[in-house]
Order: sequence, then C-alpha cells, then structure tokens
Amino acid sequence: MSNTQSRLKQSTKNFISGSVYHVVTMLLNFVSRTVFIHTLGVEYLGLNGIFGDVLNLLSMADLGFSTAMAYSFYKPLAEKDEEKLSALICVYRKVYHVIALLIAIVGLLCVPFLKYVVHTEKEVPHLIVYYLIALAGVVSSYLFVYKSTLLTADQKDYMNVRFRTVGSLISTLLSIAGLLIWKNYILYLATGLIFGILINLRITMRANSEYPYLKKNRKRKVRDTELKKQIFENMKSVFVYKVSETFFWSTDNLIISMLVGTAAVGLYSNYLMLSSKLLLMEQIIFASMTASIGNVIASENREKRYDVFQGAQSLSFIFSGVIVCSYFLLVHDFIHVWIGEEFQLSGLLILAVSLNTYMCCVLQPLWCFRDATGMYNRIKYIMLLGALLNLVLSVILGKILGTAGVIFASAIARIATYVWYEPKLLFRIYFDRGCGRYFFSLVRNFCAVLIVMGTGWWIGNCFHAQSWLQLALKAAVTVFSMGAIFFGLYCRSDGGRMIVAKVSALAFPGKHAHAADIGEM
Repeated sequence: MSNTQSRLKQSTKNFISGSVYHVVTMLLNFVSRTVFIHTLGVEYLGLNGIFGDVLNLLSMADLGFSTAMAYSFYKPLAEKDEEKLSALICVYRKVYHVIALLIAIVGLLCVPFLKYVVHTEKEVPHLIVYYLIALAGVVSSYLFVYKSTLLTADQKDYMNVRFRTVGSLISTLLSIAGLLIWKNYILYLATGLIFGILINLRITMRANSEYPYLKKNRKRKVRDTELKKQIFENMKSVFVYKVSETFFWSTDNLIISMLVGTAAVGLYSNYLMLSSKLLLMEQIIFASMTASIGNVIASENREKRYDVFQGAQSLSFIFSGVIVCSYFLLVHDFIHVWIGEEFQLSGLLILAVSLNTYMCCVLQPLWCFRDATGMYNRIKYIMLLGALLNLVLSVILGKILGTAGVIFASAIARIATYVWYEPKLLFRIYFDRGCGRYFFSLVRNFCAVLIVMGTGWWIGNCFHAQSWLQLALKAAVTVFSMGAIFFGLYCRSDGGRMIVAKVSALAFPGKHAHAADIGEM
C-alpha cells in the first residue's frame, strides 16, 4: 500500500470512529442536559459552565505540551525510530506528572476565590466539594495523556475514540439515572470522574500493546542535546499560545457571570452547546486529517502541501455555509421546542455566536496546518495580543450589550490579530507564495454566508416550529438547501473534487486508486 493510500485509510478510520463518537455523545448530551435542567435547574447548569472555564484556565498549566508532543512524534513515527520515540515518551511522562501536581496545587489555591465568580440568587451548598471533584477529573487526565497522544500522532486516534465512545455511553447513562433518581450533583460529577479514569487506563493499556518497545525502554533518556533544546523550545512557544487560546475560549463564562449573572451563563451555554455540536462535525473530519497532514509536512514538497491546504480550505467553505447558516436559522426554534420559550435569548446573541462559529469553521484548515507544522514559535505573541484585546473588549462590550457583547468581543479580537497574521506566515514559510488569493476567498465565502443567512431569515420568519415534527421538517429543508447551495458553489473547487475523489476511492479502491492523490492524505 502506498504512503498516500495509507494516509487516506487511516484518516477514514479516524473520521468514521470520530463521527460515531460525535453522534452518540451529542444525543446523550442533549438528553443529559434536558434531565439536568429539569432536575437541578439553570443555576446549576451555569455553575457547571463556570467550573469548566475555571478548570480550562488551570489546564493551561500543561503549557500546551500535548500539541508540541504530537508534533515531535511525527518525524520519528514516519522513520520508525523506536529509540527516539521511547526517549520522548520518558521525557513527557515526567513532565506530565509535574503538571498534574502543579494543577492540583493551583486548583486548591483557587478555592477561596470561588465565591467571587459564582453569583446565584441562593447560596449553593457543597460548592467546594463540587469544585474539588471536577478538579480531580482534570488532574487525573494528565497522568495518561502522553500515551493517547502517541496513538493520535500515529494516525490511530480511532482506537482512543472507540474506548471513549463506550465509556461515555455508560457514564452518561449512569449520570442520567442518578439525576432522575437522586437529583444529586455530587453523584453526577463523581460518575464522570470515575469513568474518565477508567477510559484513560484502557487507552494506556492499548498504547502499551501497540508499542511494546515503550515498556522495554521505559528509562531511556534523550541524549541528543539539540533535540532536547528543540523540544523545550517548542513547549515554551506553545505555552504562550496555549495561555492566549485559553483566554479566548475560557473567559467568556466568567465575565458573563460577573457582569450579568450565573443564570445568564446557563442560558447562553444552551446556544453555545448546539453551535459546538454542529461545529464538531467539521472538527472530526479535520482532526482525523491532522496526523496525515503532519506526515505530508514531514515527507512532501511545498507544492504538495499547498495542494492539500487548498483542498482542505475549499472543504471548510462548504461546511461553514451549511453549519453556520443552519445554526442561525434553526437555533431559536430548537430552544423553543426543546426546553421552552423562557430559555430563548435575543437575535443579537444568535448573530454573535454564529459569527464566532463561522470563524471556527473557515479556520479549521489553518489550525490543522499550525498543529502539523509546529508554527507556534512564530505566532505566539500575536495570539497573546489577541487574548488581551479580547479581555478588554469583553468587559467594555459586555457592559454595553450584555452577553452578546462578550461574544462579539471574541470575534473582533480574532479578526484584529491572528486571522490575518497566521496565514501570512504559513503561506510564506511552508508554501513559498503570497496569501492574497486566500484572503479574497475568505471574504467571498463570508459574503455568500451573509446573503444566504439574510435570505433564509426572511423566508424562515414565515414558519416557526412548534413541535419536534415541525422542527425536524424545517431542519431537513434547511440543511438540504444549505448543502445544495454551498456544494453547488464549491463543487468545481479543489475541495469539491477532493470529496468526490475520496468517496470514489473508498467505494471503488481498485478502479479509483489514483483519486487519493488529490488529497495526498
């Protein structure tokens, strides 16, 4: 089997397993969230969101090592250098044990400050106990991450996903049962903690089976001084990037809680959850391609890299149109049918979330190549600037527009910083060409999305779903229409041809083996 066919096969496995995991967890999360709201209430839902953000801020103590680690694995995996892989694993094992300890210490130091970020009408009992259980889940995950990252870098993330799918299924069902029978938040958190540990243990066992030489060389050290320097230089760069990225993603709920109230976090989180689940469909595809792109970067020339990027970018334009337009046109009706009119928020908030979702959609190929190239050393400070700008704008716009203002601030900060800076570096260093055509294609796609959203909103106002059946019919028409429009716009592009070629290659591997060359993955 050729290298190109192997990359296509592994990417396909990762995509299929990721899709199954996404569908299962999405359905379970909706059921779980519905039960959560009706048994514990919106304030506990907001509390859950705040815990998530606080712990995400703490998790930046990992310095972004997992990303730097995956990047350092690509070349030795391609060269089958077992000694170097064993030595790298030894380094990362020690690093992550230290990280787990640091997160535990800093997390405990944050306990006295919880009362300043949790604003509820009534005092929440056992607040510290809830937080400590959630903290334990984060700390325990860092004891296993280096083994799962090796599988991911080796284009075998489907193995990780299989264990997570089964574990999440059992864990969520038990959590739902606990909420219905005992309405106990502690039991809900403890179930997630226990199954998180069990899933990670099972993944570690599989990694040991796939790479038996890791146990034989358990104490091997990295003797190459230049390699050591490169590893820690990458870690230092990713640290700054990770801090900045965490501030982009994990401060919104905290600011909303302090400016508007914890209940507002719970209401907003329903809208964010739906956009995240829709976005995850695209993220699964690009996540399944990242390791293959890393292989392309390590083994192919600049023309091949650019061809892969062009195909991936066209693919993301199709997804951005379908996902963002469908979300914008359906979310209001979905919230009304799902949990009731009292949980609906303004059209301005929907527009703000849609804008952020759009940016996440169209930037997926860029982020994939960033991870595969390890380009953090060159973009870390622009991300830090963006994070600081986001923080300032969130407070200013949050006071003016409320929750929607905080969300708009994130989009403005991104546009003002890394959205234009990161492509310039990628194209110059790894593709050896200018990025004018790329920026033009972004503007053109954004205008198409705005036109379709505006037209759809005008038409959709004639029919508001009042039941699940009506919502299903409206969703089917909307998604089919968006798919037809945006695939029609891009079917002749590199992305459109890549989709057809890859489907043909999978359906008729002998007849269409050459089709895999389009994607080179």
